[in-house]
Amino acid sequence: MSRVTLAACQYVIALLPDWDSYESHLRALVDDAVGQGASLLLLPEYAGMALSGQLPEAVRSDLQASIAQLQPLIPRWLALCESLAREHGIWLCPGSVAVLDTDGIYRNRCWLFGPDGMAGHQDKLIMTRFEREQWLIGAGSGLRVFETAFGRVGILICYDTEFPLLGRRLTEAGVDLILAPSCTDTRAGFHRVRIGCQARALEGQVAVLQAPTAGLAPWSPALDINTGRAALYLPPDYGLPDDGVLAQSASENTAQSNWLLCELDFAALHDVRLRGQVMTRRDWPEQLDGRAELVVESAY
Repeated sequence: MSRVTLAACQYVIALLPDWDSYESHLRALVDDAVGQGASLLLLPEYAGMALSGQLPEAVRSDLQASIAQLQPLIPRWLALCESLAREHGIWLCPGSVAVLDTDGIYRNRCWLFGPDGMAGHQDKLIMTRFEREQWLIGAGSGLRVFETAFGRVGILICYDTEFPLLGRRLTEAGVDLILAPSCTDTRAGFHRVRIGCQARALEGQVAVLQAPTAGLAPWSPALDINTGRAALYLPPDYGLPDDGVLAQSASENTAQSNWLLCELDFAALHDVRLRGQVMTRRDWPEQLDGRAELVVESAY
């Protein structure tokens, strides 16, 4: 399977006050992307926090209480996501949510579902200041690689995209596509993640698909302001976009959730690794072989 249609959601955290309204919302969203031919769907970091809209107002407006009290809803959410992936025969990454782990620590966890059910999960590895200092979310460990019919897939959640060695580990494991669910409240935050995504695409000669949260959610203290653009980034080279941007949503803000649909040609991506203008994937080890030893020259 050389060409695959990907869908990245620019996702508004809407207030959905009960389970039925949430399920209808997610089903309609998935139906929309599938109806446009998408085989892999990506929602953003903390998209699962939309579940907290079902909690009492006093709870959902409390930063700590909101993640604690939505925990009983997570198994039902995962079952819904799995059923949607099976029903449509698609790959679905429904974004992440803060989940209470077995050691009593909350972690920012993202799942991937395929046509045969749950493929596994990826935790965020490096936490932002907000997560560490205010939300008290702990770091995960380990990178996962997911085998699909169209290639190997990895996940780097938001801030993780800004660290090159994480992307390199996935590249060395043969990943073709990195999913980058993100959640940023400022333009500066969005651009940091965007630059990280493009850098990982350049270094590893891989594709990086970013799906951000968007719009305003004044009812949620964690996700009240959201800014970002969905995009598919590639290494700039022969047969690929000169600026490395294959597709991106029209604006950084939106009043309602919408999909960015784009077709990824894996054969063209593989060809660049063999016959590109540069070979960043191959040449990476050369920066580590001693030629970059630092010498400080004194002018005195």
